[in-house]
Amino acid sequence: SSSPDVRRTMETKPVITCLKTLLIVYSFVFWITGAILLAVGVWGKLMLGPYISLIADNSTNAPYVLIGTGTVIIVFGLFGCFATCRGSPWMLKLYAMFLSLVFLAELVAGISGFVFRHEIKGTFYRTYTDAVLNYDAKDEASQAVDSLQHRVRCCGVYNYTSWFGSVYYPSNGIPSSCCLNASDCNQQDLRNATAAPSKVYHQGCYELVTSFMETNMAIIAGVTFGIAFSQLIGMLLACCLSRIITANQYEMV
Repeated sequence: SSSPDVRRTMETKPVITCLKTLLIVYSFVFWITGAILLAVGVWGKLMLGPYISLIADNSTNAPYVLIGTGTVIIVFGLFGCFATCRGSPWMLKLYAMFLSLVFLAELVAGISGFVFRHEIKGTFYRTYTDAVLNYDAKDEASQAVDSLQHRVRCCGVYNYTSWFGSVYYPSNGIPSSCCLNASDCNQQDLRNATAAPSKVYHQGCYELVTSFMETNMAIIAGVTFGIAFSQLIGMLLACCLSRIITANQYEMV
């Protein structure tokens, strides 16, 4: 009577081995995405700190969210590998449950980013205009304005005329970060409303930054949804493996 059971176990052994291999490969890739998120979060905190203060009203937690998510994914990616090697049904179910939570979180993040992109643009316009009008060349927001103008090669909100209304302009003129050529750009020119236009960038920062955001929004959303749906594959693999092991009570020693 035991022969059909033995035969069934012999048939399911390759299936389990195959599922285990797939799940370990998947967990490893999942672990790598965690490491990438962690790296992006750290890079964002170090490199984009000043710019983030311009885009968000109050200093945003986005880098910390990425660092936290990356760390959690690294831990659970390792847990997934361990659960798969052990062939423990409850561990695999826990892993599948975690993947479903990550899937939902990514879906929410992707959708909200897409839905709120106009609000992000509005906030950027408001905070950037505010930073230009209250520019003093010293505080964090002013340094972020300088850095943005210099790197993106832009000047003012819509163009250099935005600076005419700032508290900085009457005594200092347009900031030197607007200069086309640093060596051919003195403070006298920057104070002179007729000479300045030929010395500074003509493109406004608002348009450049928002068009860059719009162009890349589709790519970011695509990547987010791609990663989110890869989570479904992991959930299916973990659930299938858990069920087959439970049905056969097949434990790897």
